[in-house]
Amino acid sequence: MCLILIAIDQHPRFPLVVAANRDEYFNRPAAPANFWPEAPQLLAGRDLQAGGTWLGLTRSGRFAAVTNVREPGRNRADALSRGALTCEFLLGDQPARVYLQDLQARGDHYNGFNLICGDINRLYHYSNRGGDPVLLPTGLHGVSNHLLDTPWPKVTGGKSALAAVLADDDFTLDAVLPVLNQRDPAPDEQLPDTGVGLLMERALSSRFIQAPLVGYGTRVSTALRVDRAGNVEWREWTWNAAAECVQVAEHDFSLASA
Repeated sequence: MCLILIAIDQHPRFPLVVAANRDEYFNRPAAPANFWPEAPQLLAGRDLQAGGTWLGLTRSGRFAAVTNVREPGRNRADALSRGALTCEFLLGDQPARVYLQDLQARGDHYNGFNLICGDINRLYHYSNRGGDPVLLPTGLHGVSNHLLDTPWPKVTGGKSALAAVLADDDFTLDAVLPVLNQRDPAPDEQLPDTGVGLLMERALSSRFIQAPLVGYGTRVSTALRVDRAGNVEWREWTWNAAAECVQVAEHDFSLASA
């Protein structure tokens, strides 16, 4: 993922709402979100190159999502796949805090990442680029390709836009799509300097990414919400290289833990 927005207890009916975009090269094969045949408790998309996932939820309520840290000068070709971290947590049984404490000891095996994991009632954040695992407090949180709640325009704007959606007691997941589908670049004076050059900083500053010259962009937009009875609604929009929606997937189910 390259943008994850999480609302914790910001709506009277839905204690957890997530909106996320996965940005990736279009030549990297992937499968849309579905329950995995070999792990039928897991709903997630799948990276068909490395086998991991960028975001997933199990029927027991375990959740995980990952973003890369943008630092082109530090990336190692021999690093382990960051998408394996989400699978490792989702298919395991360790509590999130214990899992993340163990991960700290081997975090240097991976290029920079942000991992959010836990269950629908307690989510934690950890990055191998700074700090210890932290419990996410009640509120709106966002993470892109830097540390949690770094005030990049796509993060601050996304949080504000999601808050406006959640102000409607009867919002639908379709109302979350415009939050993720914002395609205008940020003003130059608000851009970070992550080492990719001004043109790419501009292209990567919007919530929905379009960088056709390098074959890169937003591939998947996901919105999910969980109500207080443990009922899950999941919507996923798949985009092609022309930034056109080519598939919409819907998954509604009840958590076993409920």
